[in-house]
Amino acid sequence: MVDTTPLTRAVEHFADRLRAAPQSRLQRGAAAAALDLAREMSRRAQLAEDPGAEPREMPDAGMFAAADQITVAGNDLALVLRDGAEVEEAVRLVARAQERAGV
Repeated sequence: MVDTTPLTRAVEHFADRLRAAPQSRLQRGAAAAALDLAREMSRRAQLAEDPGAEPREMPDAGMFAAADQITVAGNDLALVLRDGAEVEEAVRLVARAQERAGV
């Protein structure tokens, strides 16, 4: 079993920063960056679980749900990662999204 702690910590940190961000920051793109990340992590998790199926897109639940969406998608992805390289790539994905979000 691969240690996914670095990914879950990165996701939790980003989610905490989103929850603490003012509404104006969320409106200026932080929530959109988080939704993009949640959708990508969800897509990757679905493809790992069922490679032959078309992944479903995570819906936009609104800017105040962005932190919860990345948490759910990040935990789903952590469950299906197979090795350390995949964990490292997922952590980089989170870091890039957090940088884009500016939080």
